[in-house]
Amino acid sequence: MIESENDILKRVRKIEIKTRGLSNEIFAGRYHTAFRGRGMSFSEVREYRAGDDVRDIDWNVTARSNKPHIKVYEEERELTMMLLVDVSGSRMFGTTDRLKKNIITEIAAVLAFSAAQNNDKVGCIFFSDRIEKFIPPKKGRSHILMIIRELIGFRPQSSGTRLSEPVRFLTNVNKKRCTTFILSDFLDDPADRTAWDDALKIARGRHDLVGIRVYDPRETELPDVGIVALQDAESGRKVWLDTSSRAVRQHYAEAWERRSAAIDETLRHHRIDTACIATDGDYVTELIKLFKQRVY
Repeated sequence: MIESENDILKRVRKIEIKTRGLSNEIFAGRYHTAFRGRGMSFSEVREYRAGDDVRDIDWNVTARSNKPHIKVYEEERELTMMLLVDVSGSRMFGTTDRLKKNIITEIAAVLAFSAAQNNDKVGCIFFSDRIEKFIPPKKGRSHILMIIRELIGFRPQSSGTRLSEPVRFLTNVNKKRCTTFILSDFLDDPADRTAWDDALKIARGRHDLVGIRVYDPRETELPDVGIVALQDAESGRKVWLDTSSRAVRQHYAEAWERRSAAIDETLRHHRIDTACIATDGDYVTELIKLFKQRVY
C-alpha cells in the first residue's frame, strides 16, 4: 500500500519523537569519543619535546632551524556523518511486527539526530544494485526530517543489492574523512564480493566505517509448517520447500550460517566495527554495546 503524504508526515513526526530521546540514551554524552578518527587539522609547528611522536616531525622546519620541530594538530570541531542505506527488495522482509526497513529507518534517525544535536553534518546514500539517491551532507533539523521522510517514502528503481556501489560512491564524493554507517542486511550478490572487498579496502583507509547489520529471525531457521513457497525479494526466484523435513531445515540453517560467517569475516578483515540486530530484538541495547566498544 502506498502511503499518502499526510501518513508519511505523521510517521516522520512519530519517529522524530522516539529517536531524539533514544539518541541521548544511546550515547549518554559519549558521542564524540564513540567516533574514532574524527578529522584532524593542522594547528602549528613547535619544537620537539620528549615523548612527542617522531612521526609528526616537520622535516622542512627542522632542517631550516637545526632543531627538531613537530606539526601539532587539533581535532576538527565539525564531523560529517554519512548514512549508506540499503533500499533493496530484501529490506521489506519481516516476520515480526517490524520489517527490516523499519529498523533501518529508526536507527538511521537516531544516528542523524545525534549528529544534529552535536552540530555535525549528515548525508545519505540510498543504494540497491545502483546508487538510488544521494543527499549531500548538511546541518539542521529540517535536513534531518527530510532524510527521515525519504527513508519512509522512498521507492527504489531496482530491487537488487551491490554493496560495492555505495562504498565506491562514498570514496568518490567524500574526499574529507567522515564517519560512515552502512545500514543493510548485507545480503549481497555473490558476484559482487570481490568488488565490495576492493571498495572497502580503499574506503577504510579514508573513512571511519561502521556496519549496522539487520536481519529477521526467520532468515536464520525455518519452522516446521509443511510445504511452503519461498520467493527471493530481489531476484523474484521462487522455490517450494518441505519444511517438515529435518534435513531441509538443517540445510537452510547451515546456508545462513555460511553466508553470515562470510559477511562477518569480510567486515572483520577490514576492521569495521559492526552491530548485528534482529527485527525482534532491542536495537538500543545493541547500539549501546557497539558504541561502548568504540569509546577509548
